[in-house]
Amino acid sequence: MSSPTGPAPGLPVRMPRPRQSGRHRRPEPVAAPEGAPALVLAVPGTPAPTTRGLAEEVISIARSELPGLEVGIGYLDGDDAEYPTLETVLARTAARRTERYEIAKAAGREVAEPEGPAAVVVPLLAGPDNALMRRIRQAVMDSRAAAELADVLGPHPLLAEAVHVRLSEAGLARADRARLFTVATAADGIILATVGGEEAVQAAGITGMLLAARLAVPVMAAAIDQEGSIAAIAEQLRASGSAQLALAPYLVGPELPEGLLDAAAKEAGCAAAEALGAYPAIGKLVLSQYTTTLGIAPQGQGAQPR
Repeated sequence: MSSPTGPAPGLPVRMPRPRQSGRHRRPEPVAAPEGAPALVLAVPGTPAPTTRGLAEEVISIARSELPGLEVGIGYLDGDDAEYPTLETVLARTAARRTERYEIAKAAGREVAEPEGPAAVVVPLLAGPDNALMRRIRQAVMDSRAAAELADVLGPHPLLAEAVHVRLSEAGLARADRARLFTVATAADGIILATVGGEEAVQAAGITGMLLAARLAVPVMAAAIDQEGSIAAIAEQLRASGSAQLALAPYLVGPELPEGLLDAAAKEAGCAAAEALGAYPAIGKLVLSQYTTTLGIAPQGQGAQPR
């Protein structure tokens, strides 16, 4: 039993751990600066419960990396009922910031009038897609909110890691090349599928080079939304000696029209991995684009290489 002056004799006393010093000291946890703009995720594609679950998980990962961050999810093709549109989310975010300022001022607090963006919009896109980005820019303009638009998530080494994991989950690649265990179904040629035309193919090709280095097999990018592109790349890989191909989506998922991945796999005559989905790296890259747009860099985050 404890006494008023401390723990009973013989019981261990829990002492605070001394702060580690030197260059191996753990970094102090970083929180979002007070008054920081909200991070609003712009989600393309037809909204659905699975899409919402994916977006919420991505946002949750981003918030875990920067506690205190205000977040929102806006759907490019939302209905403003179950799935709020990007315009509506941005307008509400800006209105909340103004309301907080007015309440604080009415309460007699000395607060600065809000300035700068109320939100940073991060597209949930692995690579560039001019048509979708035009629609996102238009939605930002239509919202009449002060908002900055971040870049897409790739190319980035973390996306190569994510594609590798999805291939290994499908049994189409070794999970770890260093372990040298046999995967009978491992592909010896990878088609990296993207959407968005030639610019998207070129951007995916950068991540493809990183993926090829990880897997030690040839990787070529193709536009899944361009007729004949997948078949042409499959033929090119087979002509260069690849006998067992695999289709790897360089796509988060919502931007991929339903049925298109299955059709592309049939066209190439090979198995396909799943889209990237809510792989942890996606949430981290969403936050990285947010902080890069604002010119801030929390511990462990930074601008992505181009």
